[in-house]
Amino acid sequence: RWVDAYFPFTDPSIELEIFFNGEWLEVLGCGVMQQQILDGNYGEGHKAWAFGLGIERLAMILFDIPDIRLFWSDDERFLKQFKEGDLGAKFKSFSKFPPCNKDISFWISPEFTENNLCETIRGIAGDIVEEVKLIDEFTNPKKGKTSHC
Repeated sequence: RWVDAYFPFTDPSIELEIFFNGEWLEVLGCGVMQQQILDGNYGEGHKAWAFGLGIERLAMILFDIPDIRLFWSDDERFLKQFKEGDLGAKFKSFSKFPPCNKDISFWISPEFTENNLCETIRGIAGDIVEEVKLIDEFTNPKKGKTSHC
């Protein structure tokens, strides 16, 4: 649909919106350039239209990206999801908070299982913890004790 709009350098101004997933989404803004701008830059007698295609809005639809601000993000968790020429990629959500890696080292007993540790951590921290994984293992050769990190 075409909708009356306001842009600072055009008059009249209109937007093109498409209906997608139950909402109207702006994909194009346009209008007739204000005459005083044209006169001041090109001399009298010129007419012009200004157009702005919201290509990122179309990319949001194509790749299931929920927030336009992600396009201006330097977050590698977003950027690594898309590769040139891959139009089948779909956005995979991630925490809005930056990654925060913590590691814990501890001696293990013969009864220890990694599943018990993961269950304990998730039981205390809930959904705040995104991943628990073994990153290092050390066995003290003198004491015969093993440590996990």
